[in-house]
Amino acid sequence: MLSVFRKFKEGLTKTAQSIAASVGGVLGLRSVDASSIESLEESLYAADFGVETTEEILDEIKAAMRTSRSIAGNDAATIGAKVLKRVLKDAEGRLEPVEPGPTVICLIGVNGSGKTTTAAKLGFDLKQDGRKVLLAACDTFRAAAIDQIKAWADRLDLEVVAGQHGADAAAVAYDALAAAKARGFDTLIIDTAGRLHTKSNLMQELAKIRRVLQKQDESAPHYSLLVVDGSLGTNSLEQAKVFHREFGIDGLIVTKLDGTSKGGALVAIHREMKLPIFFLGLGEKAEDLQPFSVDNYVNAIFGLDATSRSASAS
Repeated sequence: MLSVFRKFKEGLTKTAQSIAASVGGVLGLRSVDASSIESLEESLYAADFGVETTEEILDEIKAAMRTSRSIAGNDAATIGAKVLKRVLKDAEGRLEPVEPGPTVICLIGVNGSGKTTTAAKLGFDLKQDGRKVLLAACDTFRAAAIDQIKAWADRLDLEVVAGQHGADAAAVAYDALAAAKARGFDTLIIDTAGRLHTKSNLMQELAKIRRVLQKQDESAPHYSLLVVDGSLGTNSLEQAKVFHREFGIDGLIVTKLDGTSKGGALVAIHREMKLPIFFLGLGEKAEDLQPFSVDNYVNAIFGLDATSRSASAS
């Protein structure tokens, strides 16, 4: 568990450092005062936690200050973590196997969100759990995407079904599901083309993939996960709303958190849409795609240790 927490801590360093630096020691042993509260407010907004969550954190810290002569920065961190854990209650998404399989997971999202690499990394993660995974290269609009997922599959010893550049993506998805059934794979991960959420014709292509899959399994895809670039902050919220309305999504994978100080955006998105968060992208390596853990995420953000339970939601 400690090594997993370390990945969260390292992957969320920029967000955590931004908060710690902005508040001038509020996460340390120094006493909290009005100035540090103001700095904390600024840093929480800058990290895209959203208005409601930021206000809840500040209100509870101020309440603690009123009932005690003084509180240290560590106490403020614990209070902030408690609020976040309460907000994120039930936010952990889990990919439960479907019986009879294969379990079909469809990754969707806009260009640049990291879907293709995430598809391969997700396959690697599930393979580590003992699942037999097949990848489907359904981003046929970009020749580079097909080459990219093949390269990742070769590196991670995963199998992939792919068509030619420009092929019908739905046809590739259909063939991949048929292959998964015939060859005994229990999980199929479908990488789709990136598309602007404002283009209705591109959204219709996703609907076609769903219809074609359902010719073989009326319940497929069993999981439709939106891959969002964490560095976009709460700008990803509008994407999530449109994809959810047009296609229906079961949850989120938030990528590129290691390169941004806006690591609070996933809290704002979950709070508004009540969608579970399945995985976080915390780095470039395959093992840096980690199942979302509320405890690890919150403790890393507020500089608490891996075993901290004093901040548990109550």
